[in-house]
Amino acid sequence: MDMKKRITLELRNRSPAEIAELVVDNSRSADGEVEGLTDEFTELEFLSMVNVGLSSLAKLPSLPKLRKLELSDNNLSGSLETLSEKCPNLTYLNLSGNKIKELSTVEALQNLKSLQSLDLFNCEITSLEDYRESVFELLPQVTYLDGFDQEDNEAPDSEADDEDEDGEDGAGPTGEYDDDEDEEEDEDGSEGGEDEDEEDYAEEEEEEDAAGVQGQKRKRDVDDEGEDDDDDEDD
Repeated sequence: MDMKKRITLELRNRSPAEIAELVVDNSRSADGEVEGLTDEFTELEFLSMVNVGLSSLAKLPSLPKLRKLELSDNNLSGSLETLSEKCPNLTYLNLSGNKIKELSTVEALQNLKSLQSLDLFNCEITSLEDYRESVFELLPQVTYLDGFDQEDNEAPDSEADDEDEDGEDGAGPTGEYDDDEDEEEDEDGSEGGEDEDEEDYAEEEEEEDAAGVQGQKRKRDVDDEGEDDDDDEDD
C-alpha cells in the first residue's frame, strides 16, 4: 500500500488537525519522498515511518509539535537539515538502519535544540573510530545515543517509569529498601534463607525415618503371619 493511501486510511474520517499520532510503517513511498503528509497535521506529536523506502526528507511538511520521529530501516543518507527546519521541537529521533556514514551528516542535527535521544543503530557511521564520543561532542544537547548516555547508563523505559510511579503510590516499598531488608534477613537468618532450608531438610529426614519404621513394621507383621501359617500346617 502506498503511503498516501495509508495516511488516508489512518485518518478514519478525521481531519489532519485532530491527529496526534500517526503510524505508516511498511507502506511504500513511490519516489523515496514523504507523501500524503501536509502542513495541516498541526497537532502531530508522534510520527512513525519505518521501512517505507524513504531516501529524502525534502518533502516533509512543517510539523511544529512533533516530538518523536521514527525513521528506521529507510535509505536516508542526508537531508537531515530539513528536520531542524520542519520539526524544531523533536526530542527523540530514530535513524537506525539507514545509510548514514559521515559525522558531517549528523552535524545537521545541531539545530534540534530539544533533541535528547538519537538512535543510529546499523548505520555505517557506528563503525567510525570514537563514534560515540564524536557524536556527543557534535550534539551536546543529546543525552542518549543508541539507548545509552555517555557513562553507558541505559535510557529509562517510559513503561518502567510508569510502573515505578504506580509502585510508589500503593504497591509497597521498592528499590534499595528491599535490598537492605533482604541483606538483614540473610545476616540474622531469622527469616527465610538457610534456616528454612534446614527445617525443610529435617522434616524430610523425619518423614523418611517414619516411612522406614513403618516399612520395617510391615515386614515384621508379614513375617509373623508367615510363622503363624507354618504353625497351622504343623498342627
